Amino acid sequence: MTFNGNWKIDRNEDYEKFMEKMGINMVKRKLAAHDNLKVTLEQTGDKFHVKETSAFRNLEIDFTLGVTFEYSLADGTELSGSWTMEGDMLKGAFNRKDNGKLLTTTRIVQGDELIQSYNYEGVDAKRIFKKY
Repeated sequence: MTFNGNWKIDRNEDYEKFMEKMGINMVKRKLAAHDNLKVTLEQTGDKFHVKETSAFRNLEIDFTLGVTFEYSLADGTELSGSWTMEGDMLKGAFNRKDNGKLLTTTRIVQGDELIQSYNYEGVDAKRIFKKY
């Protein structure tokens, strides 16, 4: 499928501003900007297996499109939500467990890049990955 592959972070756009809005402290924001994140995505029908490897943690998670699941960000923020597919785009809607506020995320492959976009309380950011 379109998302299958090994992806390594290439660059960020407005990621620090996004993390600040999320309430992540300055030290963690500085570290996260250089996390050397690698993501392996495997899609089989409506099921996904995701493996994340970074300077801070290794995580594997399985999810099915449209099914709510729990997830913790690297800073410990706990979320609950689900992914759906709209055309070639994965769209995620997650509520923070601590304050109930919505974090939306999209993933789309354009050319040789996986673009992961975020929106939280009006602040947009992107993390762009390249295949390796």
